[in-house]
Amino acid sequence: MQYVHLGRSGLRVSRLCLGTMNFGPHTTEADSGQIMDHALELGINFFDSANVYGWKVGEGVTEQIVGRWLAQGGGRREKVVLATKVYGRMGDWPNESRLSARHIKHACEGSLRRLNTDYIDLYQMHHIDRDCPWDEIWQAMEQLCREGKVLYVGSSNFAGWHIAQAQELAKSRHFLGLISEQSLYNLLERTVELEVIPACQAYGLGIIPWSPLARGLLGGALSPSTNGRRAEEDVRKDIETHRQKLEAYEQYCRTLNAAPAAVALAWLLHQPAVTAPIIGPRTMEQLTATMPSLELTLTPEQLKTLDAIFPGPGGTAPEAYAW
Repeated sequence: MQYVHLGRSGLRVSRLCLGTMNFGPHTTEADSGQIMDHALELGINFFDSANVYGWKVGEGVTEQIVGRWLAQGGGRREKVVLATKVYGRMGDWPNESRLSARHIKHACEGSLRRLNTDYIDLYQMHHIDRDCPWDEIWQAMEQLCREGKVLYVGSSNFAGWHIAQAQELAKSRHFLGLISEQSLYNLLERTVELEVIPACQAYGLGIIPWSPLARGLLGGALSPSTNGRRAEEDVRKDIETHRQKLEAYEQYCRTLNAAPAAVALAWLLHQPAVTAPIIGPRTMEQLTATMPSLELTLTPEQLKTLDAIFPGPGGTAPEAYAW
């Protein structure tokens, strides 16, 4: 396994991050535990969750599964860089969502309890809260850091200007601020190349791409043996929308003698500022199938071919659309 620093921090994480969103809704607790055990065996030390995963309001189903696994001991907590998120609705009352200081405090305490731990390595804001001032957000995060409940802070689904705004105020408060941004990023979805990635590079944030396989479209969606998400109606529509590109992509992967999923992950690992794509396996087979991406080196010519199949926005802003 390869390890890199998460953004400008001294924290070292594996180049693949284990996403746990499927644990509970799609993967049993027993199978989830086996997947987490095997991830550690493979050297994956970066686990990502969120208090809303499990999709039962207020229950934190997925965090509970991860917490019971951590509670088994055997060095699990010591080995894992544990990330979770705050923002989503955890109840029906007015202050049980978003990024008020009150909700951040209560949400963190709830996550710590469910995860059976006394600290969270990376506490991520799941979305921007346009109605909450940054002074309030940073005051709440600073307090959690002083108490030792949170070690690092990250963002998710932020625009480039949100990152700049957050970091400038953090700097004025003599606070480290954000060290990572978790964004939608894959060969099909490259909008973040315009402004989010440049902002992350300027401020020293590591990019943690979510949905690196574009909901399975980049994982060999046209193969007759592919199942799972391919059966979902919206995914079938996406396949038809992008069929021409997917056909060219899967054909090119065959010339590389590499699985489409491995190529898609390897492409992300070659991109500037990317720390660790989030893999969200439902099964053990899906977990092990991602590992060849770490050994797949793409040449400049091969990267150029992939860019031709899946054109990005044309570079960074403003040159991508102006002069």
